[in-house]
Amino acid sequence: MLSTTERTRLNRAKHKARTDRADLYDVLDHGLLCHLAVVVDGTPLALPTCHARIGDTLYLHGSTGARSLRQGSEVCVTVTVPDGLVLARSAVHHSFNHRSAMVLGTPRVVEDGDERLDALRAIVDHLVPGRWDQVRAPSKQDLAKTRVLALPLDEASVKVRTGGPNDEPEDALLPVWAGELPLTLTVGEPRQDPARQVDVPLPEHVARLAGRTW
Repeated sequence: MLSTTERTRLNRAKHKARTDRADLYDVLDHGLLCHLAVVVDGTPLALPTCHARIGDTLYLHGSTGARSLRQGSEVCVTVTVPDGLVLARSAVHHSFNHRSAMVLGTPRVVEDGDERLDALRAIVDHLVPGRWDQVRAPSKQDLAKTRVLALPLDEASVKVRTGGPNDEPEDALLPVWAGELPLTLTVGEPRQDPARQVDVPLPEHVARLAGRTW
C-alpha cells in the first residue's frame, strides 16, 4: 500500500485515488516519459526526461552540467498515461481518462559504478526492451558526462480516471453526442538512420515493437 501524506492526499475527486502500490508500478512502468519538477535558483522548472523503476526506486538521468540535477534538491516527478478523451454534453464536463503518478522526495546522486550501469540499462530497456545488449556500452567519457539520480518511492500518489462523461442529469436529453474516444500509443514502421555508414538488418528486438500499442 502507498503511505498517504499531507502532500499526496487528494483533496478533490478522492474517488480517483489509488492506494495499491501495484497501481503506482503500473503507471511508472507503462509511461515512457516523465516530467521532473524542481526549483533552480528560484525558478520553477518542469523538465521532460526518461526514467525506469527498479523495485521501489525510480531512476532518472541527465547531464552532469544540469543545474536541475544537483545533489540535495527536492523534486516532484510525474508520469501520465493517456487512456481516452471524454466528450460530454456540456463544455465544462469534458475530461480526460488517464493514469497518473506523482513522486515526491530528495533523490540521491548514484555514485556506485554497478548501480549506475544497472540504472542506465533499465532506462534504455524501459524504452526498447533488449536494446542495451545490442549497443555500445557507455564509455568512461559517457559516464563522466552523465548523472544518475535515484528517487525512493516513499512518498507518492496515484490518480486514475475511467469511464464516460459525468454530465448533469438535466443534460441527459440534450441532442449532443457524448462518450469516450480511447487513446493508444502505437509504434510505427522503423526508419533507419539516413546518415548510416553501414547497412544493418532490422534487429528482432526493434521489429517486435513495430505495430505495438499500449
